[in-house]
Amino acid sequence: MNKFNINAIAVAIGLAFSAGAMAQTLSKDAYKSGKNAIAAEYKSAKAACGSLAGNAKDVCKLQASGGEKVARAEFEAQYKPSESADYKVRIARADAVYAVAKEKCDDAAGNVKDVCVKEAAAAAVAARADALVQKKTADAHESADEKSDKAQGVADEKTFKAQKKANEKSAEARKDAAEDKRDAAYAVAKERCDAFSSDAKSNCINEAKARFGKS
Repeated sequence: MNKFNINAIAVAIGLAFSAGAMAQTLSKDAYKSGKNAIAAEYKSAKAACGSLAGNAKDVCKLQASGGEKVARAEFEAQYKPSESADYKVRIARADAVYAVAKEKCDDAAGNVKDVCVKEAAAAAVAARADALVQKKTADAHESADEKSDKAQGVADEKTFKAQKKANEKSAEARKDAAEDKRDAAYAVAKERCDAFSSDAKSNCINEAKARFGKS
């Protein structure tokens, strides 16, 4: 995917583009300048697509659009760091990659295209699932740490229970993510079976069901 010129944005706001320098240091004018710089980069990236044609042009536009959304999410996360902001960055990246990957599938046709679309979707599901696991895990442990701080000098048992609950939530999130990934991978495998016919297709589907635990 086309990369935005981060250095140009850093110059526009007059700061090193890093979380340490960004957090809690931008004035309203500097913050506005940063957003304007990202918008300008997007306009430039989109304009560069003008010399292209067909699907290559569509892909270029999506790369520019995805780059802008990721840059905005990263800018907000660096301006006001938080797990929620980091989650939005990961989702923006996943969505941007998916949009481009799916558009590239238009260069193919028939079952090859269908499989391509399913693979792009599966990758997006995996990325989103991993992002959610990280967020839920961080949120759970942050909550546990707060309870532990309040329980200091009261009882170690409360701290233990808080951490145990956080670990359980993290494990549950990982389980849900694994299920989502498995379902997406099954969809890809099943789509591949459409390249066959009759008994060969039935055998392919049965093998896919067995591999991914589907009835």
